Amino acid sequence: MQTIKIDAGDVLAASAAVPDDSPVFMLNLLRYKTEAEYGGPGEAPCSGRTAYHERYVPVFRELAAGEGVKVTWLAAALARVVGPADEQWDEVGVVEYPSFAAFRRISESARYKAEAERHRLAALADWRLIATTPLLR
Repeated sequence: MQTIKIDAGDVLAASAAVPDDSPVFMLNLLRYKTEAEYGGPGEAPCSGRTAYHERYVPVFRELAAGEGVKVTWLAAALARVVGPADEQWDEVGVVEYPSFAAFRRISESARYKAEAERHRLAALADWRLIATTPLLR
C-alpha cells in the first residue's frame, strides 16, 4: 500500500506509544515520483527528488530550526536485500526531534501545511515514517 499523507489517527495512536518529553528519531523511507505532480499551474516542472530536496527540505528546515530538529542522516538506498520485491526505496533518512510533541507542532502547523506539505505530496510516490528511540549510542 502506497502512503504519502500523514494520518491524524495514526499520529494520535503513536502519541500513546511515544513519550512526548524524550527525543525521537523519525526513520523516513522515501520513494520519489519520476516527475513531481503538483496538480495545477504554479510550479516549474521537476523530478520528485528535486521537488523534495530543493523545495520541501528548505521549508522543512526553516520550520524545524526553532524546534531543535536535526537531520542526522540521509542516504541513498542501493538495493533491497530482505523485504518484499515491490517495496523499493530511493533514500533513507533519520530526523532527530527533541520530542514527539515537537514533531506534532511542526507537522500539524498551518505553515507546514501551507508551505511544505504540498512539495512532499508532489514529490513522493511512497513513504514510510517510523518513530524510533535509540537502544545503543
